[in-house]
Amino acid sequence: MKKYIVRLSDEQRQALKHLISSGMAPARKIMHAQILLKADSSEAGPKWGDQQISETFAVGTATVERVRKRFVEQGIEEALNRRPQPPRPEKRILNGREEAHLIALSCSEKPDGYAHWSVRLLAHKMVELQYVEQVSRETLRLTLKKMNSNRG
Repeated sequence: MKKYIVRLSDEQRQALKHLISSGMAPARKIMHAQILLKADSSEAGPKWGDQQISETFAVGTATVERVRKRFVEQGIEEALNRRPQPPRPEKRILNGREEAHLIALSCSEKPDGYAHWSVRLLAHKMVELQYVEQVSRETLRLTLKKMNSNRG
């Protein structure tokens, strides 16, 4: 037996149909709207089961269950919209101290024989000064871009 039963009001049903027909929302949001419409257990709803919904829309039954649960517990907006992902500090390649070294290095005097600091040159210097064991040019480029820095 389902623990989270979706019962849509007429307003909610119309809003979901409008969302789907407009086609101007992210695909995930449209998919969640379709799931809610088919899972609707009210008198006007089709009352589809999770298995039928998952097969029709090519999603896992866990997705259907999760959308139903979020609708019942948190409301229609939460069920439709993607949850913000928590920050993942362990995924950061450069921590604050290393970023500070990068900024200080990029603001320092350019090396002899060069017109300015290149990202490749910064990467080599960061490793040479043992601020990091290794770092890609792309990581440095994205870090500098994030900080709106100009290597001059």
